[in-house]
This record gives sequence, C-alpha cells and structure tokens, in this order.
Amino acid sequence: MEGFDVSLMKSVSRPELIEFEGIHMSHYFTDNWENIQNFQARPDDILIATYPKAGTTWVSYILDLLYFGNIAPERQTSMPIHVRVPFLESFFPGIPSGVELAEKLTTTPRLIKTHLPVQLVPKSFWEQNCKVVYVGRNAKDNAVSYFHFERMNKGQPEPGDWNTYIQTFMEGKKVFGPWYDHVCGYWKKKQTYSNLHYMFFEDMVEDTGREVERLCSFLGLSTPIEERERITKSTHFDAMKQNNMTNYSTVPIMDFTVSPFMRKGKVGDWKNHFTVAQNEKFDEHYKQKMKNTNLQFRTEI
Repeated sequence: MEGFDVSLMKSVSRPELIEFEGIHMSHYFTDNWENIQNFQARPDDILIATYPKAGTTWVSYILDLLYFGNIAPERQTSMPIHVRVPFLESFFPGIPSGVELAEKLTTTPRLIKTHLPVQLVPKSFWEQNCKVVYVGRNAKDNAVSYFHFERMNKGQPEPGDWNTYIQTFMEGKKVFGPWYDHVCGYWKKKQTYSNLHYMFFEDMVEDTGREVERLCSFLGLSTPIEERERITKSTHFDAMKQNNMTNYSTVPIMDFTVSPFMRKGKVGDWKNHFTVAQNEKFDEHYKQKMKNTNLQFRTEI
C-alpha cells in the first residue's frame, strides 16, 4: 500500500481523550499541531470541513470527481480518497501526516479535509479567502454513526456501550469536541464569510443531484448536466461502499469485522438505536444546546 508502513500502523493503540485548546481531542490529531497551524493555504485550495461521520468522504469524492474525474480518471482506481483529499490534522505512525500529504498535492485546486472546529482551522485558509464546504448531519444519526466508527477504529478512544456513548456525546466529550459547537460554529462563520457553503447530509440523501448542482454553483463550475448525473451515480452510497478507493478498506487501523467504515448512509437510523427514554433525554438536552441558533436539522426525510 503506497505510503503505508503496515506494521507500524498495526501498532496503533487506542488513545485517551485529552483536553486541548478548549475541546476534547486525541493525540493523533494534536501531535503535529505547530505544522497544522502554520499550514500555508493557497487561494484556490478547497477545505472540506465536517464533524466526524457527517458525510466527509461523500463530499470529498464528489469534489474530486467534479475537478479531476475527466482530467485524471486513473486517480479514481489507483489512489485512495485519503491520499487524494488529505486529512490535514491526521498524524499516525507508519503513514505520512496530513500536512505532508497536503503539501505534496500537485492538483489545482488542492482538496483538503478537516474535522477541526471552526476556531481551530489554520488561519491561512481564512486569510487566503479559500472556499470552504461544510457538511452538517443531524445529531442523532451523527451520534450513531460516530459510535460504530469508534467501535471499529483503533485510532479512536474506546466508545463503551451505547448508553455510555450517548451520554459522552451529549457532554461533548468526543474527539473534535461537542457536535453542537461544531455545527453552530461554522453556521455562524457563514454569516460573515461568504466563501463558506453549508450543506446538509439529509439534503444530499434526499436529492444528491440537486446538491451537486448547488455545489457547482458555489464553486463557479459549469459542469454539464450529464457529467453531474454521472457523478451522482458514482457517488451513490452503495457504489462507494463497494469501491476500495473510497471505503477505507485499505487502512489497517480499521477493523471491518466490527463494522464497515461506510455502514448505512441513511437518515433516521437513530430510531434503531435510541430507546424512548434516551430519545426524550436527548431532545431535552438538544433544545437547551441549540436554543441560541436558527440552525435547523431534519432527523427524518
């Protein structure tokens, strides 16, 4: 596997949650902090920002196809998505850091992803007025997806059982901090920073074609309709789940016997996990946390 030292990657052990810059983090995303903060963005870079498990890979793949699907089709079959769209803050043994991968990109634009909350994004992205694509996903489905991700990914802290997990999720004791602050932080930024396009996972599931069209409009791309339709088809969840270049099956720290990286991609799967009591408690807490924002999510479509 290009750029991987599998034996080193297999030695990755589950991290403890640490307090860092006002949020909870894992050392795999803070060990390279100086280089992350000093990263020099270019004006044509595109930053894909999300809370973990909110549709990051989906949007990354759509953007990659929009820009390079025709110019360099071989990328789609020979380079995993995490090489094409580096994860800026990632710093795991046996694999080049996200900063290194981003600096090595020869594409224009460079597509770069981050899970950092808005206040921790390297300043150069704002200074260079880079385009930022943010994807938000409703808290309940996001929590379920993050739970299964933590179960199968040795690079994440031990999630505990579902009941414990939902509690720590509400308390914001998750890598990359509270979901509430994350989605609201970027929503607030959007009000003053016009180069931020805020997308919703639920909208993408409902009508991917429409969302791709909106994305093209934001990016100033005049992609022909038949090309957009082809991209919509290639990025269908089931197609991506089968595609070894997008499903993360090449990453040794993820245990697919526990759960696939791409599990369901549905809206409303939370109903299969939340008990009535958990749901009532969550709703009450959610109302408190979100009372000062006009940001709205759909938990079913």
